[in-house]
Amino acid sequence: MIKRIAILGSTGSIGTQALDVIKQHPDAFEVAVLTAQSNADLLVEQAIQFHPSQVVIGDEAKYTFVKNALSGTAIEVLAGADALLEVVCYDHVDVVLTALVGYAGLLPTVKAIKAGKPIALANKETLVVAGALIMPLAREMGVPILPVDSEHSAIFQCLMGESHNPIEKVILTASGGPFRGKKREDLAQVTRAQALKHPNWTMGAKITIDSASLMNKGLEVIEAAWLFDVQASQIDVVVHPQSIVHSLVQFEDGSIKAQLGLPDMKLPIQFALGYPNRMQANFPRFDFKDYASLTFEQPDLETFRNLGLAFQALEKGGNMPCILNAANEVAVDAFLKDEIGFLQMSDLLANCMAQGTFLTSPSLEDYVNTDKTTRIMAQEWVSKLKK
Repeated sequence: MIKRIAILGSTGSIGTQALDVIKQHPDAFEVAVLTAQSNADLLVEQAIQFHPSQVVIGDEAKYTFVKNALSGTAIEVLAGADALLEVVCYDHVDVVLTALVGYAGLLPTVKAIKAGKPIALANKETLVVAGALIMPLAREMGVPILPVDSEHSAIFQCLMGESHNPIEKVILTASGGPFRGKKREDLAQVTRAQALKHPNWTMGAKITIDSASLMNKGLEVIEAAWLFDVQASQIDVVVHPQSIVHSLVQFEDGSIKAQLGLPDMKLPIQFALGYPNRMQANFPRFDFKDYASLTFEQPDLETFRNLGLAFQALEKGGNMPCILNAANEVAVDAFLKDEIGFLQMSDLLANCMAQGTFLTSPSLEDYVNTDKTTRIMAQEWVSKLKK
């Protein structure tokens, strides 16, 4: 039976790789919906190639361009945030791949879960912001959330067949990014171009900067806590520069299971879309002969403060991870615009966490308001630095 996929964020790194996977398995997958925020040219190109029933362009100013470009097809063209919430509920959608960047993934994911759609989750911020709401809602609706991040996919795979065995610890691996081994004084003058040069992975700008600051690993820590129902004290992070061991699980007898593979996001994407079956793939294979050693080391939390701040937010709970995420999205955007320095991103996060209004048991509306007010606070902080 062919699975019909809605890809939210089809023009980004995960979205384009997901389409590569779908193209390799035309007997298993079909594109039902494609969405993009602003890359109208690529969205049109994808639509012509994969023939979805609908496309959504988030930037309403580009609606006419997309509509005209697809006028000779049977593809329905929609625009705006409301359209995004609508298409995830359509009957012809079997799986929703949420590959949007940042907070933007939250509301469409909530809507899709309420519509009973299985979620292939590449948008970690959804669980960072509102894991306390998302996971109970998914259980209530009987909706599986299948992780697409390589680390969480690895943990998920390690736990297959282990549902009756308690987890003692999950261990997330981190590449260390382009600044592994550097100290704070080395990072004071880091440029945008330097931070965007990841040693192992090809990703979008936002996640690449997050990886350089170890914020990405911090967000993954929070996501892992919700996905696998573990406490902060049960999560470790180790730096593994080769990015071959994607993550590990330790059980109460002390044994550890790991998932290995070359750093290629197509593998976890295909696993999530094809679950519960492993599908044949022509991806390059890992070969031990090509790696003389696999190394592991502890992260430097003094230099890379963001990881420690993420653990603090997770332990605090409530809307604190939402505050952290909103502040980080503003910080990364400001850094990419050369408005603040690399180390000042951590200062901004700490400032917002200290001054934001803490709520112990937030509702969805509270999360939305927290995100909005934190962004205003963070932007004011950036504006003061620019003066």
